[in-house]
Amino acid sequence: MRLILVTLVALCWAPIAQAEGERAGDFDYYVLSLSWSSAWCALEGDARDDPQCDAGRGLTFVVHGLWPQYEEGWPSWCRTGERDPSRSMTAAMADIMGGAGSAFYQWKKHGRCSGLAAGDYFRTARQAYETISVPEFLAEVSRPLTLPASVIEDAFLEANPSLSRDQITITCKGGLIQEARICLTKDLGFRRCGEDTIRDCRLQDAVLEPVR
Repeated sequence: MRLILVTLVALCWAPIAQAEGERAGDFDYYVLSLSWSSAWCALEGDARDDPQCDAGRGLTFVVHGLWPQYEEGWPSWCRTGERDPSRSMTAAMADIMGGAGSAFYQWKKHGRCSGLAAGDYFRTARQAYETISVPEFLAEVSRPLTLPASVIEDAFLEANPSLSRDQITITCKGGLIQEARICLTKDLGFRRCGEDTIRDCRLQDAVLEPVR
């Protein structure tokens, strides 16, 4: 009986033990996660006194990360022989990622899983970001706006005519518009998101924080 119990416990815990540390380069597609900077500051950055949240930065959607993804689930903290990026390499990403610290963390958790060298991963992240047109009116948001989250998705679709509704999802957190997540092939073409990624925020009264 004891042996059976031990075996069952081991089986139950096995998937959790394998949830991190996968082999680098083994994934199906990318999710380009764009974070509304002011929302991140309200939820986390202000408490850290993060420089990303300094007044006058004028940041709208910044790159939270370029995430290797499975059709269901995602790898993280992967095993790789590639070297970690230098400080100058992460600092060079601050213009689209908000800060060097964010760039380094994204490399450790997600970038290693791409199978790319750090420099190539950051170049790919920048290239992915440059394929997206962020709706221009967002830079003019000077006060909190209450609106359906779907309005933000519609704005991205209008600004990116080759993007379709099943290739982007808008997320909320704490009642705030949080992120726009766009699904890309390994060659950075738009593609349908996996079922676990398509989880649009349904709030009709979501708040879009003003640009700082």
